[in-house]
Amino acid sequence: MNATPFADLNDLAAHLRQELETKKFILLYAYNGTGKTRLSTAFKDIRNQSGQADTLYFNAFTEDLFSWDNDLDGDSERKLKINSASNFFAGLEEMEMDNRIRRLLNRFADFDFRIDTTKWEVRFSRDVTNGTATETAEDIKVSRGEENIFIWCFFLAIVQLAMDGADAYKWVKYIYIDDPISSLDEHNAIVVANHLIQLFRETPSQLKTVISTHHILFFNVLSNEIKNLLGARDFPQYCLNRVRPGSGYSLFRQRTDTPFFHHVASLVDLYDAAQNDKIYTHHFNTLRSILEKTAVFHGYRHFSACIKSGPNDPDGILHQRFVDLLSHGKYSLYEPTEMGDETRGYFRTILYGFLRDYPFNPALFPPHP
Repeated sequence: MNATPFADLNDLAAHLRQELETKKFILLYAYNGTGKTRLSTAFKDIRNQSGQADTLYFNAFTEDLFSWDNDLDGDSERKLKINSASNFFAGLEEMEMDNRIRRLLNRFADFDFRIDTTKWEVRFSRDVTNGTATETAEDIKVSRGEENIFIWCFFLAIVQLAMDGADAYKWVKYIYIDDPISSLDEHNAIVVANHLIQLFRETPSQLKTVISTHHILFFNVLSNEIKNLLGARDFPQYCLNRVRPGSGYSLFRQRTDTPFFHHVASLVDLYDAAQNDKIYTHHFNTLRSILEKTAVFHGYRHFSACIKSGPNDPDGILHQRFVDLLSHGKYSLYEPTEMGDETRGYFRTILYGFLRDYPFNPALFPPHP
């Protein structure tokens, strides 16, 4: 792969726009902390000649358009407030958004909602079964994971309106999606990627799209899905690197069908989670997958060979049991579960021990300040 250097994210954003003059999709992979979110912001800040916005984007700032009013006094009428000043909600009042969002949300969630466009708020409800009776709990506060998927479905409903040419979204020329869900387990990486490309397949349009992610499986699923969507046509697939703070960026073009950096990127993600103390139970699934691939590569029958010094190694046996136990649960993208202090400690011990015994390029795993 040949690297193309860029002085800053503004130059890189301008390059992506130039590529989209002849391409329909750009797929971008980058590690967390490289600058993906800032790149999406730089891209949308480049306006058209008339100075009007032309990019419908989803990134970390999209979630900030929603904020909770938890009714601290009565603790009963909880609602999600909507920032009505944003172009994001231009067609909310007349586009039957409730029904549009509900069709998407029903794929992922078991709660319901209603949007009040006079007060600019969303209220949630859920049917609760008590014995043989079913009651509807009103004005509930949904979990953080459920809130994220609601906002994602909200965005998808607006994308569909823009692709359909709705008057309220005729200003949209580009769609920029940066990491739609922050913590994707393997199952949901596939589900969300398939669902996203299905939307593009069912509603063809002239809009151009950039999708960036730090999740390598999500990247690879999207790569295959977009290839199927476009047929034989090529589309740009990149890996973004930051050279050094203040020294610019490098863009590497992938030109093969082989998923690149899969195990290395996964290890970097795990290492970053461990260093930043953001370790969730589904990280054990990824760790086990890497251990299993390493064991096969080195001719072992079981992944435990990569974490035990011998058949009677007590620490290795304990670590194997932790991996066995915590890699078999159904840890969902929408309800990521953070591990306790002791379990996080074991995760670090297993991961760091693996990196010590099977050394990779140390430049990829620098100690965090």
